Amino acid sequence: MTITQRAPAADIAPPTPRIELLRQMIRIRRFEERCVRLYSAEKIRGFLHLYIGEEAVAAGLLGRIGPGDAVVSTYREHGHALVRGIPMRALMAEMFGRGTGTSHGRGGSMHLFDAERRFYGGNAIVAGGLPIAVGLALADAMAGRDTVTVCLFGGGAVAEGEFHECLNLAALWRLPVLFACENNRYAMGTALAREHAVTDLALRAASYGMAAWPVDGMDAVAVGAATRRAVESIRGGGGPCFLELRTYRFRAHSLYDADRYRDKAEITEWKARDPISRLVAALRADGELDQDGLAELEAAVDAEIDDAVAAAEQAPDEPVTDLTRHVYAERS
Repeated sequence: MTITQRAPAADIAPPTPRIELLRQMIRIRRFEERCVRLYSAEKIRGFLHLYIGEEAVAAGLLGRIGPGDAVVSTYREHGHALVRGIPMRALMAEMFGRGTGTSHGRGGSMHLFDAERRFYGGNAIVAGGLPIAVGLALADAMAGRDTVTVCLFGGGAVAEGEFHECLNLAALWRLPVLFACENNRYAMGTALAREHAVTDLALRAASYGMAAWPVDGMDAVAVGAATRRAVESIRGGGGPCFLELRTYRFRAHSLYDADRYRDKAEITEWKARDPISRLVAALRADGELDQDGLAELEAAVDAEIDDAVAAAEQAPDEPVTDLTRHVYAERS
């Protein structure tokens, strides 16, 4: 198979300042905490999968890619969308099912989408985003575009056939894909060790002939550094890379989940590694943040969320006349 020569590599994004990493993680955490309250008030309907605990992955990884790069996400994608730059007003409107939402209110929590920002959606099918990501990367490579496609997925996807097919093709054709596995130790309610004979997911990915390594997914700075290394390799023509981002979700799989499959001591142990608390402590120790600065940052985030909720409550539903739109491609 012949692929058009790619354009020269673009400049690598500089390291994200730690204060900005903290701001993004707090935005994700507070956004989701507000969504829980809104869900309880029945203003948000359907399924709601929370990212609380995993914020360091979104902040560290998506802050190190360019605006022309593509992102394919999962149904636990609120944090990904926020860091990617999708306006919070549009995200909250989508959560409310309103016409001003990112998917015109048709997708809700699990199907955020923004073609302008090359955010190709949350995907409700486990591993369903991997073939999409490989297709996007193939199209970009054939067109000679200097882009990377980031494919985010959970550890449960590694048990699906698409995972193996897609890693094999990406490695065979040396496609510009960054496979980012958010390994939070559980596939819904099934512990990783009960599902996989080999729990070192980076090792399994390496068997397909691509660079792969594990990363502390509770450390946004470490995630950013690993992403830079991977993106530099991919942009340099080194083929796909795989990051196993070892993280943990503090809440249940979804708000419908009673969470009876995890030991409470395990949850407490991982909460002691809260990525937000760890970064706050590091910034304070280095004299980069004090209590007033943290309070100011949190107040700004709360104001942004208040504004997004107010806008969503006032936003219109999609008109009934548009019911058959967005089913087929529209031609001018």
